Amino acid sequence: MITTELSNIGNIIQTQRDFFKTGKTKDVNFRIEQLKNLKQAIIEHEQSIVEALQADLHKPEVETYLTEISVIKDIDYAIKHLQNWSKPKKAAVSWDFFSYSAKIYPEPLGVVLIIGPWNYPFQLIISPLVGAIAAGNCAIIKPSEIASHTSDVIAKIIAKYFDPAYLAVVEGGVEASQKLLAEKFDHIFFTGGTAVGKIIMAAAAKYLTPVTLELGGKSPCIVDTDINLEHTVKRITWGKFINAGQTCIAPDYLLVNKTIKKDLIDGLEKSLKEFYGENPVNSPDYARIISQKHFERLVNFLKDGKVVIGGENQPSERYIAPTLIDNVSLEDSVMQEEIFGPILPIIEYTDIAEAIALINSRPKPLALYLFSQNKNLQNRVLQETSSGGVCINDTVMQVGVSSLPFGGVGDSGIGNYHGKASFDTFSHHKSVLQNSFWLDLKWRYAPYQGKLPLIKKLLG
Repeated sequence: MITTELSNIGNIIQTQRDFFKTGKTKDVNFRIEQLKNLKQAIIEHEQSIVEALQADLHKPEVETYLTEISVIKDIDYAIKHLQNWSKPKKAAVSWDFFSYSAKIYPEPLGVVLIIGPWNYPFQLIISPLVGAIAAGNCAIIKPSEIASHTSDVIAKIIAKYFDPAYLAVVEGGVEASQKLLAEKFDHIFFTGGTAVGKIIMAAAAKYLTPVTLELGGKSPCIVDTDINLEHTVKRITWGKFINAGQTCIAPDYLLVNKTIKKDLIDGLEKSLKEFYGENPVNSPDYARIISQKHFERLVNFLKDGKVVIGGENQPSERYIAPTLIDNVSLEDSVMQEEIFGPILPIIEYTDIAEAIALINSRPKPLALYLFSQNKNLQNRVLQETSSGGVCINDTVMQVGVSSLPFGGVGDSGIGNYHGKASFDTFSHHKSVLQNSFWLDLKWRYAPYQGKLPLIKKLLG
């Protein structure tokens, strides 16, 4: 295992600060070169990444390419647009500033900290790192110790391709995180749960460090009657059970129109069999729960409501079958916290107002899903609910569109990233106003006697 000694963290950060002061990272060509290095590193270590994710999560190779190694797309997008993003942008000035010009200069923040989660342990470290590099920062990277094999691969890749004075990896558990959070950074980017997000924000407050918190929450999925049932069930099945449900934007629970509920359940059962066979434990395409602790937490949810599909589990394999639960009470434990596993509660409604009211009675989710072709219904849900993002007639796919900022609101997060939003997150946008010498109006200078009528006119 390649790791930075915890006692040496302060020295590594100071070394990065010294390197940042050289101005080298402000060179856009340097940034592009580093992004290309990162891409090459991923390509050359594809097999190691696949094997690490198989060891950590039993992640199928196709899912690894779709949801982890596909971060290469983020790199390509940044390389393509970086020259434009980094240019100063003209800002408009009003007529009373006619002798002035205004521009906005994006500049790097300095040394940033990126703390990743265990569920997509490669992609959710590398994706924000792309933004940090593109914006011209140095970075300390803290992968999740729970996904230990992937953490090790990340550490080896970064150490092989980058000077630790520029990019460095710190591996370890809670102690490592505490040591890092005791230091001053210019930005902290954290992906994980809300409870830890509060700890990150409290630690950052000590130095007034800005934070991006990519959290989670119970993302609802509304299913109306005006749908293509076959497409709907496949898209819900995929979005919920990819990575065994361990996805921050997975549909957390279904809000289903009562008249279509039976057909939807039947369709989901058929779709699950098509995806994973009669016995998903034998499927090469179905992942496992990350740890025994998380497995036991999820098994407790199976006591709630009525299991209509699935429910089987094997502690020795950390396997929980894709599961649908009916007759769920809002007071049940499965409805009190983010599930983050392959368990999908079903709640019926008779009028969309009920579904909207339920969503609005809870903390704002990271994602909201709606299956409906009814434009009026779509507009009503968009207008009357708040969430980090919305995807209509599909699930999870919104995360793959680089032009859409990705992030939460309220309990589901602070700030966003992806595409240009990543560049902006790791940049300070410096306002620059410039006057000329060809004219100097005297109205603002003392003495002020007799000038008030003119000033009122100008300000009016």
